Amino acid sequence: MMLSQLGIGEVATIVAIEGGRGLRQRLHLRGLFEGKVLRVISSCGPVTVEVDRNVVAIGRGMAHKIMVAR
Repeated sequence: MMLSQLGIGEVATIVAIEGGRGLRQRLHLRGLFEGKVLRVISSCGPVTVEVDRNVVAIGRGMAHKIMVAR
């Protein structure tokens, strides 16, 4: 399932990122990489998630390339 498909308040673990090196690097700098647990805060407009007590907002295109498991 993709990150963009999760609802508000749902918790999931990142299992894969389907993108190139640039996308992976941008997400890694924000604390988003395989094995991280995140919680969706908002999905209206950009997808806002909480990772390690940090709030990160990413675009829908990026969220669509992040595969997660509940």
